[in-house]
Amino acid sequence: MSTYDVVVVGAGPAGCAAALNVLRLRSSASVLLLDAASFPRDKTCGDGIAAEVFDLLDELGSTGVRTLGVAAPRLRLRTPAGRVVHRTARRPNRVVPRRELDAALVDAAVAAGAQLRRHRVRTVVPRGDRVLVDDVAARVVIGADGANSVVRHALGAPAVPPWSTAVAIRGYAPVAAEPGTLSIEYAGGAVPAYAWSFPIAGGGANVGYGVFDERGAGNRASLLERLAALLPGQEPDPATLRAHHLPLSTAPRFQPDGRVLLAGDAAAKVNPLTGEGIFDAVASGILAGRSALRGDDAGAAHRAAMEQTFARHHRHVGALARLAARPAFLDAAISAAARHQRVFDCAVELGLARGTVSPAALAVVAAHLPAAALGAVVRRRAAARSGV
Repeated sequence: MSTYDVVVVGAGPAGCAAALNVLRLRSSASVLLLDAASFPRDKTCGDGIAAEVFDLLDELGSTGVRTLGVAAPRLRLRTPAGRVVHRTARRPNRVVPRRELDAALVDAAVAAGAQLRRHRVRTVVPRGDRVLVDDVAARVVIGADGANSVVRHALGAPAVPPWSTAVAIRGYAPVAAEPGTLSIEYAGGAVPAYAWSFPIAGGGANVGYGVFDERGAGNRASLLERLAALLPGQEPDPATLRAHHLPLSTAPRFQPDGRVLLAGDAAAKVNPLTGEGIFDAVASGILAGRSALRGDDAGAAHRAAMEQTFARHHRHVGALARLAARPAFLDAAISAAARHQRVFDCAVELGLARGTVSPAALAVVAAHLPAAALGAVVRRRAAARSGV
Protein backbone atom coordinates (compact mmCIF):
# COMPACT_ATOMS: atom_id res chain seq x y z
CA MET A 1 0.00 0.00 0.00
CA SER A 2 1.35 3.43 -0.99
CA THR A 3 1.93 5.93 1.82
CA TYR A 4 1.94 9.66 1.13
CA ASP A 5 2.92 12.49 3.42
CA VAL A 6 -0.35 14.25 2.60
CA VAL A 7 -3.46 13.12 0.75
CA VAL A 8 -5.82 15.94 -0.24
CA VAL A 9 -9.40 14.91 -0.97
CA GLY A 10 -10.91 17.43 -3.38
CA ALA A 11 -8.96 19.41 -6.00
CA GLY A 12 -10.92 22.66 -5.89
CA PRO A 13 -9.44 25.96 -4.63
CA ALA A 14 -9.15 24.76 -1.00
CA GLY A 15 -7.53 21.47 -1.91
CA CYS A 16 -5.11 22.94 -4.44
CA ALA A 17 -4.14 25.74 -2.04
CA ALA A 18 -3.42 23.10 0.61
CA ALA A 19 -1.30 21.01 -1.76
CA LEU A 20 0.59 24.06 -3.01
CA ASN A 21 1.40 25.22 0.51
CA VAL A 22 2.62 21.78 1.61
CA LEU A 23 5.00 21.73 -1.34
CA ARG A 24 6.02 25.35 -0.84
CA LEU A 25 7.02 24.61 2.75
CA ARG A 26 8.50 21.15 2.09
CA SER A 27 9.34 20.56 -1.56
CA SER A 28 10.26 16.91 -0.90
CA ALA A 29 6.82 16.04 0.50
CA SER A 30 4.75 13.43 -1.33
CA VAL A 31 1.29 14.88 -2.00
CA LEU A 32 -1.63 13.11 -3.65
CA LEU A 33 -4.67 15.05 -4.91
CA LEU A 34 -7.85 13.00 -5.25
CA ASP A 35 -10.96 14.23 -7.04
CA ALA A 36 -14.02 12.46 -8.41
CA ALA A 37 -14.01 14.63 -11.54
CA SER A 38 -11.62 15.06 -14.41
CA PHE A 39 -10.41 18.59 -15.15
CA PRO A 40 -11.47 20.97 -16.55
CA ARG A 41 -14.95 20.58 -15.09
CA ASP A 42 -17.87 22.85 -14.26
CA LYS A 43 -18.68 23.80 -10.67
CA THR A 44 -21.73 25.56 -9.25
CA CYS A 45 -20.53 29.02 -8.26
CA GLY A 46 -21.09 32.70 -8.92
CA ASP A 47 -17.55 32.88 -10.38
CA GLY A 48 -16.79 36.20 -8.66
CA ILE A 49 -13.22 36.21 -7.32
CA ALA A 50 -12.11 38.87 -4.85
CA ALA A 51 -8.87 40.73 -5.44
CA GLU A 52 -7.54 39.37 -2.13
CA VAL A 53 -7.79 35.80 -3.43
CA PHE A 54 -5.15 36.55 -6.03
CA ASP A 55 -2.84 37.89 -3.32
CA LEU A 56 -3.07 34.54 -1.53
CA LEU A 57 -2.45 32.63 -4.75
CA ASP A 58 0.53 34.83 -5.60
CA GLU A 59 2.11 33.77 -2.30
CA LEU A 60 1.71 30.16 -3.39
CA GLY A 61 3.37 30.84 -6.74
CA SER A 62 0.17 30.71 -8.83
CA THR A 63 0.65 34.16 -10.32
CA GLY A 64 -0.82 33.28 -13.72
CA VAL A 65 -4.30 32.83 -12.26
CA ARG A 66 -4.53 36.61 -11.85
CA THR A 67 -4.97 37.05 -15.62
CA LEU A 68 -7.94 34.70 -16.01
CA GLY A 69 -11.50 35.85 -16.63
CA VAL A 70 -12.56 39.48 -16.87
CA ALA A 71 -12.13 42.40 -14.50
CA ALA A 72 -15.18 43.71 -12.67
CA PRO A 73 -14.02 46.92 -10.97
CA ARG A 74 -17.50 48.09 -9.93
CA LEU A 75 -20.25 46.77 -7.66
CA ARG A 76 -23.92 47.62 -7.81
CA LEU A 77 -26.34 46.58 -5.06
CA ARG A 78 -30.04 47.42 -4.84
CA THR A 79 -32.53 46.71 -2.04
CA PRO A 80 -36.24 45.92 -2.52
CA ALA A 81 -37.01 49.48 -1.38
CA GLY A 82 -34.88 50.89 -4.21
CA ARG A 83 -31.79 51.96 -2.25
CA VAL A 84 -28.77 51.63 -4.54
CA VAL A 85 -25.01 51.78 -4.23
CA HIS A 86 -22.95 51.75 -7.42
CA ARG A 87 -19.26 52.33 -6.83
CA THR A 88 -15.81 51.35 -7.99
CA ALA A 89 -14.05 49.00 -5.58
CA ARG A 90 -10.72 49.95 -4.12
CA ARG A 91 -9.24 47.00 -6.02
CA PRO A 92 -10.87 45.34 -9.04
CA ASN A 93 -12.37 41.92 -8.53
CA ARG A 94 -12.62 39.42 -11.39
CA VAL A 95 -15.13 36.95 -12.77
CA VAL A 96 -13.48 33.62 -13.56
CA PRO A 97 -15.58 30.57 -14.44
CA ARG A 98 -14.72 27.74 -12.10
CA ARG A 99 -13.99 25.52 -15.08
CA GLU A 100 -11.01 27.78 -15.82
CA LEU A 101 -10.00 28.67 -12.26
CA ASP A 102 -9.95 25.15 -10.86
CA ALA A 103 -8.15 23.69 -13.88
CA ALA A 104 -5.44 26.35 -13.56
CA LEU A 105 -5.00 25.61 -9.85
CA VAL A 106 -4.80 21.86 -10.49
CA ASP A 107 -2.16 22.47 -13.14
CA ALA A 108 -0.19 24.63 -10.69
CA ALA A 109 -0.36 21.97 -7.97
CA VAL A 110 0.80 19.25 -10.36
CA ALA A 111 3.61 21.49 -11.66
CA ALA A 112 4.71 21.99 -8.04
CA GLY A 113 4.99 18.23 -7.53
CA ALA A 114 1.57 16.95 -6.48
CA GLN A 115 0.17 13.79 -8.04
CA LEU A 116 -3.39 13.98 -9.35
CA ARG A 117 -5.67 10.95 -9.44
CA ARG A 118 -9.29 10.75 -10.45
CA HIS A 119 -10.96 8.82 -7.66
CA ARG A 120 -14.17 9.06 -5.64
CA VAL A 121 -13.26 8.58 -1.98
CA ARG A 122 -15.58 6.32 -0.01
CA THR A 123 -13.82 5.63 3.31
CA VAL A 124 -11.47 7.57 5.56
CA VAL A 125 -10.17 5.59 8.55
CA PRO A 126 -7.57 6.98 11.03
CA ARG A 127 -5.21 4.26 12.28
CA GLY A 128 -2.47 5.37 14.63
CA ASP A 129 0.20 7.23 12.72
CA ARG A 130 -1.57 6.73 9.38
CA VAL A 131 -4.94 7.48 7.82
CA LEU A 132 -6.39 5.05 5.29
CA VAL A 133 -8.17 6.66 2.34
CA ASP A 134 -9.65 3.66 0.54
CA ASP A 135 -6.53 1.85 -0.70
CA VAL A 136 -4.07 4.68 0.05
CA ALA A 137 -2.31 5.53 3.32
CA ALA A 138 -1.36 9.05 4.37
CA ARG A 139 0.41 10.60 7.30
CA VAL A 140 -2.15 13.42 7.15
CA VAL A 141 -5.40 13.79 5.17
CA ILE A 142 -6.94 17.14 4.20
CA GLY A 143 -10.65 17.06 3.45
CA ALA A 144 -11.43 19.75 0.88
CA ASP A 145 -14.26 17.84 -0.75
CA GLY A 146 -17.04 20.40 -0.50
CA ALA A 147 -20.42 20.75 1.12
CA ASN A 148 -21.18 17.02 1.04
CA SER A 149 -17.73 16.13 2.34
CA VAL A 150 -17.05 12.42 2.78
CA VAL A 151 -14.10 13.33 4.99
CA ARG A 152 -16.19 15.52 7.29
CA HIS A 153 -18.79 12.78 7.61
CA ALA A 154 -16.10 10.19 8.40
CA LEU A 155 -14.93 12.36 11.30
CA GLY A 156 -18.41 12.24 12.83
CA ALA A 157 -19.15 15.91 12.32
CA PRO A 158 -22.67 17.07 13.15
CA ALA A 159 -24.86 18.02 10.20
CA VAL A 160 -24.85 21.70 9.29
CA PRO A 161 -28.22 23.05 10.51
CA PRO A 162 -30.67 24.35 7.88
CA TRP A 163 -30.45 27.94 9.17
CA SER A 164 -26.70 27.81 8.45
CA THR A 165 -27.20 26.35 4.96
CA ALA A 166 -27.75 28.52 1.90
CA VAL A 167 -29.26 27.20 -1.33
CA ALA A 168 -28.38 28.71 -4.70
CA ILE A 169 -29.12 28.07 -8.35
CA ARG A 170 -26.82 29.30 -11.09
CA GLY A 171 -26.77 29.44 -14.88
CA TYR A 172 -25.20 31.37 -17.75
CA ALA A 173 -27.12 34.05 -19.64
CA PRO A 174 -26.19 35.59 -23.03
CA VAL A 175 -26.23 39.15 -21.66
CA ALA A 176 -24.96 40.79 -18.49
CA ALA A 177 -26.79 43.36 -16.38
CA GLU A 178 -23.84 45.71 -16.77
CA PRO A 179 -20.35 44.99 -18.16
CA GLY A 180 -17.55 45.46 -15.64
CA THR A 181 -19.98 45.39 -12.71
CA LEU A 182 -20.93 42.78 -10.14
CA SER A 183 -24.68 43.39 -9.86
CA ILE A 184 -26.79 42.20 -6.91
CA GLU A 185 -30.55 42.60 -6.51
CA TYR A 186 -31.77 41.87 -2.98
CA ALA A 187 -35.11 40.10 -2.66
CA GLY A 188 -37.88 40.96 -0.25
CA GLY A 189 -39.42 38.37 2.03
CA ALA A 190 -38.90 36.68 5.37
CA VAL A 191 -35.63 34.96 4.41
CA PRO A 192 -32.55 36.88 3.16
CA ALA A 193 -31.96 36.26 -0.53
CA TYR A 194 -30.60 37.95 -3.63
CA ALA A 195 -30.12 37.52 -7.37
CA TRP A 196 -26.79 38.23 -9.05
CA SER A 197 -25.46 38.98 -12.52
CA PHE A 198 -21.68 38.80 -12.94
CA PRO A 199 -20.24 39.54 -16.41
CA ILE A 200 -18.10 36.92 -18.11
CA ALA A 201 -15.89 37.03 -21.19
CA GLY A 202 -17.83 37.33 -24.44
CA GLY A 203 -20.57 39.57 -23.08
CA GLY A 204 -22.61 36.99 -21.18
CA ALA A 205 -23.10 36.63 -17.45
CA ASN A 206 -23.15 34.18 -14.60
CA VAL A 207 -26.62 34.72 -13.11
CA GLY A 208 -28.21 33.11 -10.11
CA TYR A 209 -30.40 33.30 -7.05
CA GLY A 210 -29.39 32.40 -3.49
CA VAL A 211 -31.40 31.98 -0.29
CA PHE A 212 -29.57 32.18 3.04
CA ASP A 213 -31.68 29.65 4.94
CA GLU A 214 -32.48 26.22 3.56
CA ARG A 215 -35.90 26.33 5.22
CA GLY A 216 -37.00 29.20 2.98
CA ALA A 217 -35.48 28.03 -0.30
CA GLY A 218 -38.46 26.28 -1.84
CA ASN A 219 -38.04 24.15 -4.95
CA ARG A 220 -36.11 24.65 -8.17
CA ALA A 221 -39.07 26.20 -9.97
CA SER A 222 -39.61 28.81 -7.26
CA LEU A 223 -35.93 29.74 -7.27
CA LEU A 224 -36.07 30.30 -11.03
CA GLU A 225 -39.25 32.35 -10.74
CA ARG A 226 -37.61 34.66 -8.21
CA LEU A 227 -34.48 34.91 -10.36
CA ALA A 228 -36.55 35.92 -13.40
CA ALA A 229 -38.46 38.52 -11.40
CA LEU A 230 -35.27 40.24 -10.21
CA LEU A 231 -33.28 39.89 -13.43
CA PRO A 232 -35.77 40.29 -16.31
CA GLY A 233 -34.24 39.75 -19.71
CA GLN A 234 -31.34 37.68 -18.37
CA GLU A 235 -32.82 34.21 -18.56
CA PRO A 236 -30.09 31.57 -18.18
CA ASP A 237 -29.58 28.76 -20.65
CA PRO A 238 -31.46 25.81 -19.08
CA ALA A 239 -28.58 23.47 -19.95
CA THR A 240 -26.26 25.46 -17.66
CA LEU A 241 -28.49 25.51 -14.57
CA ARG A 242 -27.02 23.95 -11.45
CA ALA A 243 -28.20 24.09 -7.82
CA HIS A 244 -26.01 23.75 -4.76
CA HIS A 245 -26.06 23.82 -0.95
CA LEU A 246 -23.62 26.17 0.83
CA PRO A 247 -22.56 25.50 4.45
CA LEU A 248 -22.27 28.93 6.08
CA SER A 249 -19.67 29.93 8.65
CA THR A 250 -22.45 30.49 11.20
CA ALA A 251 -22.51 26.68 11.62
CA PRO A 252 -20.80 25.26 14.75
CA ARG A 253 -17.05 24.99 14.25
CA PHE A 254 -15.67 21.48 13.91
CA GLN A 255 -12.03 20.36 13.73
CA PRO A 256 -10.97 17.44 15.95
CA ASP A 257 -7.45 16.53 16.99
CA GLY A 258 -5.52 14.04 14.93
CA ARG A 259 -4.35 13.60 11.38
CA VAL A 260 -7.45 14.62 9.41
CA LEU A 261 -8.04 18.29 8.59
CA LEU A 262 -10.91 20.18 6.97
CA ALA A 263 -10.81 23.19 4.65
CA GLY A 264 -13.16 25.20 2.47
CA ASP A 265 -16.81 24.15 2.23
CA ALA A 266 -15.96 20.92 4.07
CA ALA A 267 -15.13 23.15 7.05
CA ALA A 268 -18.28 25.29 6.55
CA LYS A 269 -16.41 28.40 5.45
CA VAL A 270 -19.00 30.21 3.29
CA ASN A 271 -19.66 33.88 4.07
CA PRO A 272 -23.22 34.26 5.50
CA LEU A 273 -23.54 37.81 4.17
CA THR A 274 -22.78 37.08 0.53
CA GLY A 275 -22.40 33.35 -0.04
CA GLU A 276 -18.79 33.96 -1.12
CA GLY A 277 -16.59 30.95 -0.47
CA ILE A 278 -13.45 31.20 -2.61
CA PHE A 279 -11.46 33.48 -0.31
CA ASP A 280 -12.11 31.35 2.76
CA ALA A 281 -11.48 28.19 0.74
CA VAL A 282 -8.03 29.32 -0.37
CA ALA A 283 -7.13 30.83 3.01
CA SER A 284 -8.24 27.76 4.97
CA GLY A 285 -6.50 25.49 2.46
CA ILE A 286 -3.25 27.38 3.02
CA LEU A 287 -3.63 26.92 6.78
CA ALA A 288 -4.38 23.21 6.34
CA GLY A 289 -1.28 22.77 4.18
CA ARG A 290 0.88 24.28 6.89
CA SER A 291 -0.73 22.31 9.72
CA ALA A 292 -0.48 19.05 7.76
CA LEU A 293 3.27 19.06 8.33
CA ARG A 294 2.69 18.73 12.09
CA GLY A 295 1.85 15.02 11.95
CA ASP A 296 -0.13 13.84 14.98
CA ASP A 297 -0.50 17.45 16.17
CA ALA A 298 -2.00 18.55 12.86
CA GLY A 299 -5.64 18.69 13.99
CA ALA A 300 -4.97 20.77 17.09
CA ALA A 301 -2.63 23.09 15.16
CA HIS A 302 -5.16 23.58 12.38
CA ARG A 303 -8.01 24.27 14.79
CA ALA A 304 -5.93 26.94 16.55
CA ALA A 305 -4.82 28.49 13.25
CA MET A 306 -8.37 28.63 11.89
CA GLU A 307 -9.63 30.23 15.09
CA GLN A 308 -6.89 32.83 15.12
CA THR A 309 -7.37 33.63 11.43
CA PHE A 310 -11.15 33.62 11.07
CA ALA A 311 -12.85 33.94 14.48
CA ARG A 312 -13.20 37.74 14.58
CA HIS A 313 -14.32 37.93 10.96
CA HIS A 314 -16.89 35.19 11.52
CA ARG A 315 -18.31 36.93 14.57
CA HIS A 316 -18.73 40.16 12.63
CA VAL A 317 -20.27 38.68 9.49
CA GLY A 318 -22.53 36.44 11.57
CA ALA A 319 -23.89 39.39 13.53
CA LEU A 320 -24.26 41.50 10.40
CA ALA A 321 -26.01 38.70 8.51
CA ARG A 322 -28.68 38.67 11.19
CA LEU A 323 -29.01 42.45 11.00
CA ALA A 324 -29.08 42.46 7.20
CA ALA A 325 -32.19 40.26 7.35
CA ARG A 326 -33.98 43.39 8.62
CA PRO A 327 -35.04 45.62 5.69
CA ALA A 328 -34.39 48.82 7.65
CA PHE A 329 -30.79 47.85 8.36
CA LEU A 330 -30.13 46.72 4.79
CA ASP A 331 -31.52 49.99 3.43
CA ALA A 332 -29.40 51.99 5.88
CA ALA A 333 -26.24 50.04 5.04
CA ILE A 334 -26.70 50.45 1.28
CA SER A 335 -27.51 54.17 1.67
CA ALA A 336 -24.43 54.70 3.84
CA ALA A 337 -22.23 52.82 1.35
CA ALA A 338 -23.59 54.98 -1.47
CA ARG A 339 -22.66 58.19 0.36
CA HIS A 340 -19.41 57.17 2.04
CA GLN A 341 -16.51 55.40 0.33
CA ARG A 342 -15.14 54.04 3.62
CA VAL A 343 -18.41 52.27 4.36
CA PHE A 344 -18.46 50.82 0.86
CA ASP A 345 -14.85 49.61 1.21
CA CYS A 346 -15.66 48.07 4.59
CA ALA A 347 -18.68 46.25 3.12
CA VAL A 348 -16.65 44.85 0.22
CA GLU A 349 -13.98 43.41 2.52
CA LEU A 350 -16.63 41.96 4.82
CA GLY A 351 -18.45 40.27 1.98
CA LEU A 352 -15.58 39.12 -0.23
CA ALA A 353 -12.54 38.66 1.99
CA ARG A 354 -11.78 38.68 5.73
CA GLY A 355 -12.94 42.13 6.74
CA THR A 356 -14.41 43.28 10.04
CA VAL A 357 -16.71 46.14 10.99
CA SER A 358 -14.97 49.34 11.99
CA PRO A 359 -16.71 51.44 14.67
CA ALA A 360 -16.64 54.42 12.32
CA ALA A 361 -18.39 52.54 9.51
CA LEU A 362 -21.01 51.15 11.88
CA ALA A 363 -21.67 54.63 13.25
CA VAL A 364 -22.30 55.93 9.73
CA VAL A 365 -24.76 53.11 9.03
CA ALA A 366 -26.51 53.72 12.36
CA ALA A 367 -26.98 57.37 11.43
CA HIS A 368 -29.11 56.24 8.47
CA LEU A 369 -31.33 54.01 10.60
CA PRO A 370 -34.78 54.82 11.91
CA ALA A 371 -34.72 55.22 15.69
CA ALA A 372 -36.74 52.02 16.22
CA ALA A 373 -34.08 49.92 14.48
CA LEU A 374 -31.09 51.48 16.20
CA GLY A 375 -31.35 49.37 19.35
CA ALA A 376 -30.87 46.16 17.38
CA VAL A 377 -27.60 47.46 15.94
CA VAL A 378 -26.30 48.32 19.40
CA ARG A 379 -27.15 44.84 20.69
CA ARG A 380 -25.55 43.07 17.72
CA ARG A 381 -22.42 45.19 18.01
CA ALA A 382 -22.13 44.29 21.70
CA ALA A 383 -22.55 40.61 20.81
CA ALA A 384 -19.81 40.78 18.16
CA ARG A 385 -17.42 42.39 20.64
CA SER A 386 -18.09 39.78 23.29
CA GLY A 387 -17.71 36.88 20.88
CA VAL A 388 -21.32 35.70 21.08
